[in-house]
Amino acid sequence: MSRIWVLGAGQLGQMLKHAGMPLNLDVQPVDIESEETLPLLAHEQVTAEREQWPDTAATRQLASHGAFVNLQTFPRLADRFTQKSLIDELGLATAPWQLVESDTTAESLHERLGERVLLKQRTGGYDGRGQHWLREPGRDAVPEGWHQVCIAEQAIDFDEEMSVVGMRSADGQCFFYPLTLNLHVDGILLGSVAPLPRLAHLQEKAEQMLGKLMNNLDYVGVMAMECFRLGDTLLVNELAPRVHNSGHWTQAGANISQFEAHLRAVAKLPLVQPTVKNTSVMVNLVGVDYQDAWLTVPGAELYWYGKEVRVGRKVGHINFCLDNHADTKAALDLLQTMLPATYVEVLNWLRSQLD
Repeated sequence: MSRIWVLGAGQLGQMLKHAGMPLNLDVQPVDIESEETLPLLAHEQVTAEREQWPDTAATRQLASHGAFVNLQTFPRLADRFTQKSLIDELGLATAPWQLVESDTTAESLHERLGERVLLKQRTGGYDGRGQHWLREPGRDAVPEGWHQVCIAEQAIDFDEEMSVVGMRSADGQCFFYPLTLNLHVDGILLGSVAPLPRLAHLQEKAEQMLGKLMNNLDYVGVMAMECFRLGDTLLVNELAPRVHNSGHWTQAGANISQFEAHLRAVAKLPLVQPTVKNTSVMVNLVGVDYQDAWLTVPGAELYWYGKEVRVGRKVGHINFCLDNHADTKAALDLLQTMLPATYVEVLNWLRSQLD
């Protein structure tokens, strides 16, 4: 049995472990806070479920291993300045942006980027954290301590948010899942649906963009590219050099999930174009308590992460991949009775995409 170590033992690491079992891969997620010495052998592979990690005994050992796949890619994409710079270098469309330097003022940002400007800290920050809006020209200011540690982006009045998940082998083979339409509320992904026939004409464009990035980085494994759609134009929002929340639907909706695809690439097993079964929807469970009743919803495929429930924290997700949209809508109707009122907007949005 081949062993693959995963830097990070959160839900993504655990789902990688689960996906490795049918492939006879011994996937070992590692707590980033661990001070243990790992029984890591020279021929074993190392991957990661996250872009950044603290300096601990375990992370030092993993990060110094000769077979840590994509090791140089993580810091480059974890820093939004170097990530955006790469996107620009490759001539890919993204929102107008700039680095917030020591002498950058809110006034100069408004002058260059417009009335609404979003500040994003260069590292860290996810699910809407590490961000600050400048919306009042002449009255607002760059927060104290944010100079040189953030970038500024022009606010985009986009039509929709979507993502594409791709995979690349060590010898350069690339395959892609269909575009996924996403709904974010307060910066947190709450619902996804894929594939949608009305987005099919953008698939080739999305694949070319993500393929260009993966090839330039000589990337191995799964990468996600989040985009804004403006008409038929796609603007790259952010990149994730790992399995991604918006690809969770592939666990139910494709013969190869994004987790299996990543492991295949890392372990140098054959990659193939995934076969999509039906239109799938994914409901993210955020800050809600576990209920056995979810298991009674027809077609529901629950993934519970076993984490302490806190406001704004992703604690699980439910996938549906049913034979027809009417059955999916009926399942979402039933699920709505088991979720807080805040989910009415999410489930209504999902149902509307199936019309």
